[in-house]
Amino acid sequence: MHMFNAITHSQIYVLDQDEALDFYVGKLGLEVAADVDMGFMRWLAVSVPGHPERQILLEKPGAPAMSEETAEQVRELVTKGAMGGWLIFTTDDCRKTYETLLGRGVEFTEEPTDRPYGTDCGLRDPFGNRIRFTQPRA
Repeated sequence: MHMFNAITHSQIYVLDQDEALDFYVGKLGLEVAADVDMGFMRWLAVSVPGHPERQILLEKPGAPAMSEETAEQVRELVTKGAMGGWLIFTTDDCRKTYETLLGRGVEFTEEPTDRPYGTDCGLRDPFGNRIRFTQPRA
């Protein structure tokens, strides 16, 4: 018997949640899974369209989870791309998705490249978080 049966939420830090919403929904085409003002924080989560069972929390560093001093350190690390987190998506057509996102103004760190596991490429969100998407080899 397994103790767990799914991963429902992952989290990345963003410096501005409205800008994150514009990027992840407006440019990458994800959909809002939750946008809730909890008073002490805004719970903003996105998901791949049609897959609300797996959400990405776009969390702004700060209270109540951390002091302002710590939040500033986290913001600096996010900007440098040094938080260690990744988002990796799959796509049916890596090159077509790349061209579509280029047309939407997305800046890439790596063009589509054929690899043993498929074709993939890399980009960063406006805050420095690393993102890849892969067209797995059939």
